[in-house]
Amino acid sequence: MLAQMFWFALGIATLVVGANLLVRGASKLALSFGVSPLVVGLTIVAFGTSAPEVAVSVGAVLEGRTDIAVGNVVGSNVFNVLFILGASALIAPLIVHVQLIRQEVPIMIGASVLLLLFALDGRVSFFEAGVLLGLLVVYTVFLVVQSRRQSRAAQAEYEEEMPAAGGWDAHWAAQVGLVVAGLAALVLGSEWLVGAAVHFAKALGVSDLVIGLTIVAAGTSMPEVATSVMAAVKGERDIAVGNVVGSNIFNILGCLGIAGVAAGATGLAVPESVMNFDIWVMLAVALACVPV
Repeated sequence: MLAQMFWFALGIATLVVGANLLVRGASKLALSFGVSPLVVGLTIVAFGTSAPEVAVSVGAVLEGRTDIAVGNVVGSNVFNVLFILGASALIAPLIVHVQLIRQEVPIMIGASVLLLLFALDGRVSFFEAGVLLGLLVVYTVFLVVQSRRQSRAAQAEYEEEMPAAGGWDAHWAAQVGLVVAGLAALVLGSEWLVGAAVHFAKALGVSDLVIGLTIVAAGTSMPEVATSVMAAVKGERDIAVGNVVGSNIFNILGCLGIAGVAAGATGLAVPESVMNFDIWVMLAVALACVPV
């Protein structure tokens, strides 16, 4: 058990390091090719912090453990809202731009409802996973088009979140190296985390699903925790909340979409217990973001 705890902790640490390398490299690479800081902030940074969820879910699917894949996404979305937003708001009151309530939160709720509808038959099929991925592409393109209409104030706000220009990684070759290293760390970390989680499940006598909903979900949300808490400490407007909402959208559309496609014709089996309880909790906390 001690050995598995070591590999689990090492897996989480490797995932966090991998996500940071991926976000830094991809952000600078995008800026090197002239992509605006706003688009980078809303897409690469938000999606990059969700990369551990993708790595773990796809790794679990390839090992035939779809319970961990589904539980990881549902558990992470619940954890993101209840723990990360709660902890961030305890540090400093969160000032939220009206656009977040009018656009991003409704999209997050819509993605949660869509997942619920897809899962009613107990499975997210290959076709349904493809639909989720397609919607992610549409959402990303929409953000790119919308960003061209944003004010200079909004551009400047997100530019502050981007890595500073210059430095040892100013050349595109170094940036590509960071991306490759980040992806490699994510793959390696996910293997260690999933392997240790499976051993935990067997040793504790609980299912893969419960481990995925709790320990794995919290572990893969560490990049979101670090990003949102630091944003709250620095008083960055909308970043703490936007990171959580953006990550939740990506978890459903991107993470489950990629995992479902990777699963092939069999799709992702959704356990009955998830349909009876967990997915409704995920939807409830998404809805709670509106009045809060």
